[in-house]
Amino acid sequence: MTRVRVDLNISLDGFATTTDQTPENPFGDDWGRLTAAYAATRTVRERVLHDASGEGTTGVDDRYAARYFEDVGAEIMGAGMFGLHANPDDPHWRGWWGDEPPFRVPVFVLTHSPRPSMEMAGGTTFHFLTASPEEALRTAAAAANDGDVRVGGGASTVRDFLRAGLVDDLHVGIAPILLGRGVRLWDDLRGLESGYSVSSEAAPSGVTHVTFRREVRS
Repeated sequence: MTRVRVDLNISLDGFATTTDQTPENPFGDDWGRLTAAYAATRTVRERVLHDASGEGTTGVDDRYAARYFEDVGAEIMGAGMFGLHANPDDPHWRGWWGDEPPFRVPVFVLTHSPRPSMEMAGGTTFHFLTASPEEALRTAAAAANDGDVRVGGGASTVRDFLRAGLVDDLHVGIAPILLGRGVRLWDDLRGLESGYSVSSEAAPSGVTHVTFRREVRS
């Protein structure tokens, strides 16, 4: 059965986005701090950074990083996660993810300015659509071929899906840093935990992995 999944990194004060970006440093230093434990894992180094050396951390953080990619048949992301906000008028912009993105499945980018689909190396094809969370999920689930659908981000897109009650599995890796500003994941989600079983696991990196799992979608 297809499940709808979310995996995000957030700070101790609940922020899933950073605000220190500059034209010279489009991700900002804070993003590296927020995602440091994941970026250090063997899985992310191989899958995202194309590092075939076999180096990288194993253990708790790597187990969650590996799970991020397992059994996913389609991805949904907001325009910001693709990078359209940084290049809104460039019809040739191919996203943040390089020529061979790590997804390797159909990716549905939510945008108010649809574009032609874009086939990339490694099995990723980006499709651009204007749709509600429910409509986007139906489209992605049909393309997932019985695999799971991951809502990749950003934080505002994830909150839309959480508010609509569409997420079956939510994993947050809480990094031991304070950001103080950005988009906070938990705003307007009071009582979210009541519909899930919740577990947590601490990693040696200092990251706390919290998982919300719903057995049956209502």
